[in-house]
Amino acid sequence: MIIQQQTVCDVIATNAYFYVDEKTKHGFLIDPGAEADLLLKEIDDKGYIIEKILLTHGHFDHIGAVEKIAQMLNIPYFIHHEGKKYLTDATYNLSAWFVKPIILEKAQYFDDGDVICLSSAPYICLRVIYTPGHTSDSVVFYDKVNKIAFCGDTVFREGVGRTDVPGGDMQSLWQSIENRIWSLPDDTILYCGHGLQTSVENEKYRR
Repeated sequence: MIIQQQTVCDVIATNAYFYVDEKTKHGFLIDPGAEADLLLKEIDDKGYIIEKILLTHGHFDHIGAVEKIAQMLNIPYFIHHEGKKYLTDATYNLSAWFVKPIILEKAQYFDDGDVICLSSAPYICLRVIYTPGHTSDSVVFYDKVNKIAFCGDTVFREGVGRTDVPGGDMQSLWQSIENRIWSLPDDTILYCGHGLQTSVENEKYRR
């Protein structure tokens, strides 16, 4: 597998991720938050064939480049069902306060427990783990085989996501972390929405 972190920034530096099958070069793009042209150039330069855009949640700094990339590559983008209100409300996704309002109306939706696979490489799959708290639509994408998880803003290296935003709830966040993320194998690598990667073991036993 190719796991490539690409930091993009409009107002906030955010980690977008390419998760690509090494054999076919087909893959997912996770959380393209800004700088669509930069991400498109990287796709072209590396010869990646992106099949789907996957979103861990609907905040502006994770969705800002979605529309242009989806149009240019003619691919779908996916978010949890709770994400509809974030994608279609610039106040909820916070873009109304920080950048030009972002409205996305063509999303496709997944639910907790769904497994999303590459059509060209069906052995490459990510399972959706619903982790509300930072937002009401937050999810983690988990690859059991390779022991990795893309966790958005649910948990960070030595930190957790903020909850003083629409749909945020601290109690729900900690329930999600303790019940859904800490239950993964300790050696699972966590690829965070901001900052450096970490692991379940590092965060679970840090406190």
